[in-house]
Amino acid sequence: MAEIRPIGFSLQERVSDEVIRYVDLGNAYFGKAFPVPPIRFDLRGATAGMYKVRGSSRIIRFNPWVFAKYYSDSLETTVPHEVAHYLADMVYGLRHIRPHGPEWKAIMAHFGADDSVTTRYSMEGIPRRTVRRFHYRCGCGGQPLTAYRHNRIVRGEAVYWCRLCGQQLEFAGICGTST
Repeated sequence: MAEIRPIGFSLQERVSDEVIRYVDLGNAYFGKAFPVPPIRFDLRGATAGMYKVRGSSRIIRFNPWVFAKYYSDSLETTVPHEVAHYLADMVYGLRHIRPHGPEWKAIMAHFGADDSVTTRYSMEGIPRRTVRRFHYRCGCGGQPLTAYRHNRIVRGEAVYWCRLCGQQLEFAGICGTST
């Protein structure tokens, strides 16, 4: 199968319009006036959508390749799913609720949307996210670590030990990427 091309600007605008529609539905439901969060189409891999909070910044991210392959289904499931996360955060606060708890489910029910947590999409033809690996050595040879673990070591937040020989792992070089 040929590689899927991501959705273009016009379809992204339609997705954004749906986000606005669901935020408006939520605002009417809660009697509030929450702003529409920024929307980005920069996700890769097997994730169709994501609601992300960093500090006071809130954003909804979508995977344009998944939307290209499953556009109608993504509009009906992924968009309300992520907007419901946003609204649940704005109303209740993320620290006070479970990600797919009763508050989130109530919002999904108000939307008339399926409250399934995951989708069963085939990812054939959709580019996969690559993971950079870093080679770490020890007494018995060594092993690759992910960029996440490597960065924790660099920042002094973690030390990793070999499970076979028990020696501390030491950086030896970059391995490349894998999927």
